[in-house]
Amino acid sequence: MWFSYLSHRRACRDKQRERAERIASLKPIYHEPLTSQDKEILSRSVSSLVAAVQTSSLSPSAILVAYSKKALQAHAQTNCLTEVMIASAENWASTANRSGPLAGVPVSLKDLVSVKGWDSSMGYSALVAKPMAADGALVRLLRDAGAVPYVKTNVPMTMLSLESTNDVFGSTDNPHKKGYTSGGSSAGEAVLLALGAARLAIGTDVAGSVRAPAHFSGVYSIKSSMHRFLKQGSASSMPGQEGIPATHSPMTRTLEDLETFWRAVFQMKPWNYDYSVLRIPWRDVKLPEDRPIRWGVLWDDGVVTPSPACTRALKTVTAILEKNGHQVVTLKCPSPYEGLQIASQLLLADGGKTASRNHHAFESNDAGMTSAFRGLRLPYFVMKLYAWYYRYIRRDPIYAGLIDTHYEKNIPEFYALIARREDYRSRWFKVWRDVEVEGRQGDEGVDFILTVPNGLPAVPHGGMRHGWKACGYTFLFNLLDYSAGVMPITHVDATADALPLTFRPRNAIERNYYRMYDASAMEGLPIGVQIVGRRLEEERVLEGMKLIERLLREAGAGYVGLPL
Repeated sequence: MWFSYLSHRRACRDKQRERAERIASLKPIYHEPLTSQDKEILSRSVSSLVAAVQTSSLSPSAILVAYSKKALQAHAQTNCLTEVMIASAENWASTANRSGPLAGVPVSLKDLVSVKGWDSSMGYSALVAKPMAADGALVRLLRDAGAVPYVKTNVPMTMLSLESTNDVFGSTDNPHKKGYTSGGSSAGEAVLLALGAARLAIGTDVAGSVRAPAHFSGVYSIKSSMHRFLKQGSASSMPGQEGIPATHSPMTRTLEDLETFWRAVFQMKPWNYDYSVLRIPWRDVKLPEDRPIRWGVLWDDGVVTPSPACTRALKTVTAILEKNGHQVVTLKCPSPYEGLQIASQLLLADGGKTASRNHHAFESNDAGMTSAFRGLRLPYFVMKLYAWYYRYIRRDPIYAGLIDTHYEKNIPEFYALIARREDYRSRWFKVWRDVEVEGRQGDEGVDFILTVPNGLPAVPHGGMRHGWKACGYTFLFNLLDYSAGVMPITHVDATADALPLTFRPRNAIERNYYRMYDASAMEGLPIGVQIVGRRLEEERVLEGMKLIERLLREAGAGYVGLPL
């Protein structure tokens, strides 16, 4: 055990030294202030950059310099980078495909995305100095499209937290406010985008890991459904876990760039790079014009009431939709709490063993996952007693219902959970318009679902000690495998978003989470909304996001992000 601890500390020290040396050894130009040309490059959309490279009016190398400078500045501010690949990216930029749909555009990668010759340690010290043997399918496609990978970014160890911190690389700060989380597990990606140090980024999502960072940091993303986006070849903290589909998904600074990114990837026919990708080309979708679009709103998941700030953002969207003739209704759906019970059991059905297998003795873990794994290792009867206490003494059936099932499952129990998942999905299917199934709602069904991405804006570091239990607004749509996008709407306002004195938490999860809600301290943090479609409807979700953004801009209420 003592040897394991010493090995862990040495690996962390060596990796941090390696990162610092890679930054220090870069050519002087990368350490210089941004020039006017750099700023002009950073202000351009992806489509504008691609067009400039394709017509030879701008070189991939010049674009790389601008984004690398900005990325180093972002890292100095937030500690967001893991692998600094800039020196190698110089060669990749010089040989980039200048006729591809992403010609010359730098792309940031979540740490787990495999790049040949570079670590994908995911914050585990045991995986330091173990470079990947080959590019993953996604990286091969990006290179063929002309893109230039240049940095990889920070994550939480285990990939199961909405805060990104680990012993190897440290904690990543929110780009809007120091001391607050930027989300997880794709935190570093969101930081670079929010600060203008990237236009295109790749994250992954198993419980909200691209959507929570988009919400906390003020950027855009669409979580793909299973088998729509490439993933083969990437590292994983839980290889083989498919009870809850984990998907790779694009993240961007603007909605225009998000559409460009999706279209570019599908122009490259991703099913030719990754056997698991369904052969579904990108489809041009038009929203109905002969009838109002029906938006079903999930106002409350029954576990954590959305904060005044998040509710205000959601009501801003519903109000602008209604003003423009759309139908906004309260969603009639199966219990979201039931979904949280099923999803939480499926994700940790192995008792957390797979995610812990690379964990060194005395290696720090996220506060929430430390608590979760400790509970999984307690004797079964202890958790039953704990659940009994909350159910009958504290009168809290919500928390008790989650504690009661928090134990490692055997194979028959796992199969039963899969059956419950499929039954739950079939009941949710009935909420959609135009489905042909018994019990459907017909014209009362919805075209889109609207809800918050999380009950709170970004929380202070360490907040996931309790906050990991409050991820139901995103986790639900992983369980259902729905396409789900997040877009920023506004910022926390100290006066408008103050918590009413009449607020009383309904359960232990809500009580502990709301201890971190302080509208005055959180003022200026971004707030997003979540737009959800059916499975494999990424194009349709994008159109819904575009509609909302257009209406808000026409009303003079468009989101304003951080300046470049």
